[in-house]
Amino acid sequence: MPDEIGDPLYSLAHLTLINATAPELIYIAARAGYDAVSPRFIQMNVPGEFRENPIDKAMVSATKTALRTTGLKVLDIELARITEDCDPRSFEAACALGGELGATRMIMSAWTPTRDDRNFIVDCYAETCEIAQVYGLSVDLEFPSFSRLRTLDEALDIVRAADQPNGGILVDTLYMHLSRVDLAELLHIPSDLLNFLHISDALPGIADTREGMIQLARDARLYPGEGCIDFAGIIERMPPLDYSIELPNRSRVTELGFEEHARRCLQHAKDSFGDVTSQRRAHPIIRNESTTDGQRAY
Repeated sequence: MPDEIGDPLYSLAHLTLINATAPELIYIAARAGYDAVSPRFIQMNVPGEFRENPIDKAMVSATKTALRTTGLKVLDIELARITEDCDPRSFEAACALGGELGATRMIMSAWTPTRDDRNFIVDCYAETCEIAQVYGLSVDLEFPSFSRLRTLDEALDIVRAADQPNGGILVDTLYMHLSRVDLAELLHIPSDLLNFLHISDALPGIADTREGMIQLARDARLYPGEGCIDFAGIIERMPPLDYSIELPNRSRVTELGFEEHARRCLQHAKDSFGDVTSQRRAHPIIRNESTTDGQRAY
């Protein structure tokens, strides 16, 4: 979370340019005007993802060189996944590297196939928090709309049950839209659990299949201002925080190239909400049933 009187950091999330290695991501982000990067140090092995091991000795050396050369910061690292065979100890190498490079956040999400494994998810999340805390990282639990945890309330339930001092929740503007999260729900989340925000836009329609949501999330997100997402409404209801632009769009990358796509992501973000600030109070007043959608929820 940025200083109350400081400007937020704008970070380039790795999924935006998933073909790029971490050093390439850093150099592109610097040329495009970003303050930071959000590299993927734990691979998902999805189509199009870079093949090089991000924690290989040579790759780590190149990443450090890129950071020194550009002066960029590392905002957060990703992506720790809770799966059926999850072993939180496998995340430690990435946590150690992230901490060494100055990151303060790590993203986590749950991908188990059943709906009756809450205790398992809580245990995996809590153990990951304990490991990450050694390296100065929070563990920010995300709720992709096609994952095991699909709503803000489900993510909050896990974080509260784990009861870890470095627990957190990552809000992604796209998943707020796809999961139909009401703006007022943000005010139920304690400020100390909200550390940064994932940014992208989308058209009003919501895919009615899991496959459709995945295709949108991984290949067809829009620049801020091109869709229907209420960035001002979201940011006003959050504490002051940093922004990580996660905006993969295959057709735009093909048309514009990595750097110009990254530059347009940043420019659209600043044009859309660069002057919007938090209006959250220490003890917000949650809107009652008579409050209309157009009214403030604080």
